[in-house]
Amino acid sequence: QVQLVESGGGLVQPGGSLRLSCAASGSIFSSNFMGWYRQPPGKERELVARIFSGGSTNYADSVKGRFTISRDNAKNTVYLQMNSLKPEDTGVYYCNVDQLLRKYWGQGTQVTVSS
Repeated sequence: QVQLVESGGGLVQPGGSLRLSCAASGSIFSSNFMGWYRQPPGKERELVARIFSGGSTNYADSVKGRFTISRDNAKNTVYLQMNSLKPEDTGVYYCNVDQLLRKYWGQGTQVTVSS
């Protein structure tokens, strides 16, 4: 099993920044994807960004140039630096680990972008 603990959400004004962190523990394999998904109010969960253990990344078009995903393999931790936040970035952000054809999820952290 894999356990994920997220931190760093909150309320921020448009144009502001937040940094999310997610620490994974348990049966973590050396080769996996770690990433962030979000669920805006009334909408389905969507991929924000993910990073492979080797360092390659994928981003949703809506966050390219504003968000940066990174990971510390020694700590099994993934980060999401979010800059130039917009109201449409509001939602519950979920950490994800994808390994051996299984997906694991964190409990979610609320991000609200509002003036």
